[in-house]
Amino acid sequence: MLKLNDIHAYYGKSHVLHGVSFEVGKGEIVALLGRNGSGRSTTAKAIMGLVHAEGQLEWKGQDILRKKAYEVAHLGLGYVPENRDIFPKLTVAQNLLLGQKGAGKGSRWTFKDMYEMFPRLKEREHTEAGVLSGGEQQMLTLCRTLMGDPDLIIIDEPTEGLAPKIVELVGQYLQTLKSRGISVLLIEQKLTIAMHISDRALVMGHGSIVFDGTPDSLRADATTRKEWLEV
Repeated sequence: MLKLNDIHAYYGKSHVLHGVSFEVGKGEIVALLGRNGSGRSTTAKAIMGLVHAEGQLEWKGQDILRKKAYEVAHLGLGYVPENRDIFPKLTVAQNLLLGQKGAGKGSRWTFKDMYEMFPRLKEREHTEAGVLSGGEQQMLTLCRTLMGDPDLIIIDEPTEGLAPKIVELVGQYLQTLKSRGISVLLIEQKLTIAMHISDRALVMGHGSIVFDGTPDSLRADATTRKEWLEV
């Protein structure tokens, strides 16, 4: 579905991505791992048209490299940024409503689905999003993106700063997406969740992919883990 080939990305004159190539198939969870500064978030932004990039970038066979972010989103790619970007003065329900495209017609997901997945959001339905806890805001951001009915979701550090119980909920959420045929590109530092739920693992270092394989093969590759992942 999603195919990157020799992607280079830049912030001004700073060359951040150096020939990144990988694919994400239908209903596949792919973990993009690496230390801070390795280029993971820039990869997500390059896919979504948020940074200047060069190379080949295809979504369902269509070239999307120079499309604007809203155009990419309307083609069926969802993006959950690391900073969450909720609307603090709007309620939980209003935030979810803003995630819908085309008035929600034909969407695979409903408010009921969101509240069943995260019952806490139902309890806070009429609460301003700005007063939610970090975990609740993360749930809301994930669900708001899903209300747009994407075929692939890029999620940047969804478990950052969350309690273990909420991390477990996020893992269940991602597996629910996979069960419904939605692809996931998961940007994570926590190897535990990434290795548990992913079909494939990619490791980035200095703006390039330095490993592409199964979670089991990464577990067996002590050299790669030590050089590119362990602190």
